[in-house]
Amino acid sequence: MPTHPALTRAAAFCEQFNIRVPILMAPMASACPPSLAIAIANAGGLGGCGALPLQPQAIKQWAADVRAGTNGGFQFNLWIPDPPPERDAAAEAAMRDFLADWGPPVPAEAGNVVLPDFQAQCDALLEASPAMVSSIMGFYPDRFVARLKAKGIKWFATVTTVGEAKAAESAGADAVIAQGMEAGGHRGTSDIAQAEMRIVGLFSLLPAVADAVKVPVVATGGIADGRGIAAALLLGASAVQIGTAFLRCPEAKVPSAWADAIGKAAPEDTIITRALTGRPARSIVTDYVRAAMASSAPRPAPYPVQRGLTQPMREAAVKANNVAAMQAWAGQSAGLARAEPAGEVVQRLWHETQTLLS
Repeated sequence: MPTHPALTRAAAFCEQFNIRVPILMAPMASACPPSLAIAIANAGGLGGCGALPLQPQAIKQWAADVRAGTNGGFQFNLWIPDPPPERDAAAEAAMRDFLADWGPPVPAEAGNVVLPDFQAQCDALLEASPAMVSSIMGFYPDRFVARLKAKGIKWFATVTTVGEAKAAESAGADAVIAQGMEAGGHRGTSDIAQAEMRIVGLFSLLPAVADAVKVPVVATGGIADGRGIAAALLLGASAVQIGTAFLRCPEAKVPSAWADAIGKAAPEDTIITRALTGRPARSIVTDYVRAAMASSAPRPAPYPVQRGLTQPMREAAVKANNVAAMQAWAGQSAGLARAEPAGEVVQRLWHETQTLLS
């Protein structure tokens, strides 16, 4: 029998980007230890690192650690920086008081977050020379894109709308990652003001993006088994990017309370909230998230101020293995995630996909 066109498209993607299986590890800043990337790459997929919080030396060390365990490829992801946030001392004080009910007292200076220098991070990415880099919350500057292309590093741009996909292609992206609203963690939109208003599910977004651009499309958001991958390929994707489905793997090394909550979560047990970082992100509806989204709760501070304010609570929750106050990102298909080695997840998902499309 002839190969299904969707599998032919996926095979072409794999050949173009030098991987064996069209499954990319989502570059999750809060859950991307080298062990997880190594396991996924060794199974034929693409490892990933959310480099947002990493200093340049840590970026280079992560790459070295992964290369020590695999000959497979990996990507680094960076956020495009926001303008400096508008500060409101009274509002931040109210938020600190609110957070004190959920963790240790929040220092007055907690909101004074200093992020790693973006240009230095970009330089470190070039030095680390991964197979590809991806962007989120916007697009890399033209000069950096030119430097990437000069080194043969591919650029994958995360998009959440058709307009963003067209803009990414025009800016020189080698592929676009179409992120549906189902995805766990932060919404990747370029315009934070529109992040909650322009929410599109993957089933609607994916075919529209595939029809609008000529570069390959990677689907992400709510994909956690072979059915989701097969559907994404049928809708025009060349590959998929998966995050939550890997978080129960031992190589992810997330707190057991978070991993257990993922396994129990129904689609309606997750919600998009700004309560943890100040940017819209999909989380399990924990006790803290529920309380923070009540009408009586103070409004979250902007990113990254809110991230700094919640840090004492989040760190204490991890130490106590208390999911109620944890940063427990999860996509809407979280309940499909299995507690099994990451390499087995990759192999199982791709086998399921091929069986469905054979």
